[in-house]
Amino acid sequence: MLMDIIINGLINGSVYALLAIGFSLVMGVARIVNIAHTAFYMASAYFIYMGFTFAGLSPLLAMFCALPVTVAVGLACYRLFIKPIQEHEAAVLIGTIALAIAIQEAFLMSFGGSFLGVPPLIKGYTWILGVKVTWQHLLALGVALLVLLAVRLFLMRTSVGLAIRSTAQDREVANLMGMNVTRVAMWAVAVSVGLAAIAGAIVVPLVVLDPHMWMHPLIMMLAIVVLGGLGSIEGSFVGAYIIGFTEALVVFLIPLGAFLKDSVALSIMILVLLIRPEGLFGVVFEEER
Repeated sequence: MLMDIIINGLINGSVYALLAIGFSLVMGVARIVNIAHTAFYMASAYFIYMGFTFAGLSPLLAMFCALPVTVAVGLACYRLFIKPIQEHEAAVLIGTIALAIAIQEAFLMSFGGSFLGVPPLIKGYTWILGVKVTWQHLLALGVALLVLLAVRLFLMRTSVGLAIRSTAQDREVANLMGMNVTRVAMWAVAVSVGLAAIAGAIVVPLVVLDPHMWMHPLIMMLAIVVLGGLGSIEGSFVGAYIIGFTEALVVFLIPLGAFLKDSVALSIMILVLLIRPEGLFGVVFEEER
């Protein structure tokens, strides 16, 4: 059971880290609370299924084709629906909720409520300390960790990453220094949706697809962002693994824990808001005078 908890915690934490970091990027750079973020995660999984089922592509090729399609759809949604109301935070919040529900209903009308799936890229399993672990789970964990490392290098070692971090720290100063904050916001949205698409590609061989699969990751992602600190990349990374291992502990140690994991995550989020609203790595809130 200990190895089951460790492996599931690592996989869940890595996937949640991809989602939470992308969410924090857009929140920090474009000041957008994008509730539709996990809907693009779901869209990526469905695009992979469509490529595999209808176009006859291999699952791996379908994944590579689905990623740019998902990013293009995300950028189009940003330009058409979010950017015109970007300065109105309440309108953005309501608009992204409506966008997520619209994506859900589009897949519901197209595929119904049936549970769908994509075969694993690698079949078989191995034994780790007496626990049977499929190669697909190990592949998912390895890919997620490599992507997280690549994101770290992109943000720290490239000019675009520097512009994104600078704009996230202070949008007005970045604008005064000559940065095109609109273009930087587009880059942040593209990276954010790309991370959500990669997360969808990682989990699609491991889960069943249904039009409501975006809701559980949304709850976990919001709990992670609040725990780590709003807009904090480091906080999102650390919070993702805390929530991932907490979810694994609840599922494996508590009877009917699979039905309680959302409640536990929401309880953690509420406690953090009550005790330490700035989270683990966030900036302390100050009352405006």
